[in-house]
Amino acid sequence: MKARALGLWNLFLPHSHNPHHGLTVTEYATLAEITGWSPEIAPEAINCAAPDTGNMELLDMFGTDEQKKRWLEPLLEGRIRSGFAMTEPDVASSDARNIKTSIVRDGADFVINGTKWWTTGAMDERCEILIVMGKTNPDAETHHQQSMVLVPMKTPGVRVERNLLVFGYEDQHGHAEVSFTDVRVPVSNLLGTEGEGFALAQARLGPGRIHHCMRAIGMTERALSLMIKRVIGREAFGKELVQQGVIQDWIAQARIDIEQARLLVLKAAWMIDTVGAKGARKEIAAIKVAVPQMAERIIDRAIQSYGGAGISQVTPLASMYAGVRALRIVDGPDEVHIRDIARLEINPYL
Repeated sequence: MKARALGLWNLFLPHSHNPHHGLTVTEYATLAEITGWSPEIAPEAINCAAPDTGNMELLDMFGTDEQKKRWLEPLLEGRIRSGFAMTEPDVASSDARNIKTSIVRDGADFVINGTKWWTTGAMDERCEILIVMGKTNPDAETHHQQSMVLVPMKTPGVRVERNLLVFGYEDQHGHAEVSFTDVRVPVSNLLGTEGEGFALAQARLGPGRIHHCMRAIGMTERALSLMIKRVIGREAFGKELVQQGVIQDWIAQARIDIEQARLLVLKAAWMIDTVGAKGARKEIAAIKVAVPQMAERIIDRAIQSYGGAGISQVTPLASMYAGVRALRIVDGPDEVHIRDIARLEINPYL
């Protein structure tokens, strides 16, 4: 609550939606980098942790007054947490059109059946609400088959099956596999309009990729700092490691790569602020590829500089490496973003 008292609270919501204490996406990006130095603690301490940030943005942009009062207000106050249930174990969820979870209208209710996994937030005992994406109209045009529905965790038929680890680490209180068996919620729990789930997912993921990437840059800055501290004063083959040419090359190249990545992310953030996430689609895709690969490479070299200690629990580096490696899959794998960038580059010539 100390952070809240200082005004460091819910800063991810832009001015247009949160005029009292919100920042622009560009302004928040710098803060997200700082929180990346301690990604397990800092984002949650200022109520800017995933998936709550994206869920609050969706509720803020598309929620009804009733939905905002019931779910957005306690989320903004930090009294509860939430989960986002989109990815499924039985389909290639990088193409959200593949999602099979069914959301069928039955009178005044929706009936939900399906299985989700990597539902971040659902393992937290404070999680009270899920945003579930499923198909409401499988006969519609492919981008208009999906909808998002608000499902309270305590609804009969909602079952947390297991916690999914990331390279053996529990990440962000865990990522749940959740089954939905004849789950009934009122039609009023529809988020936005029916058939617009795909569009809502894109609206949610754009700014979220800025947050992910800037936190990854913060993690990488910490890894570089740890590497430099490690090699100073540690001797091998007659001289300090810091004087070895290969180590100096790692350090110099890391600084170059971090600065390039940061500028690319800040450009994408600025474009979201000025032309919107849709207008910044290419830049958002680019950072999602460039930053995790950069972070993975530098953290890997930091691990190497520590030797055996680097792959143990003695340092945070192994956990950091697991996190950034997962980021090459989270919110769309590299290959999907590369395909999008290529298409956006080629289209003007066709």
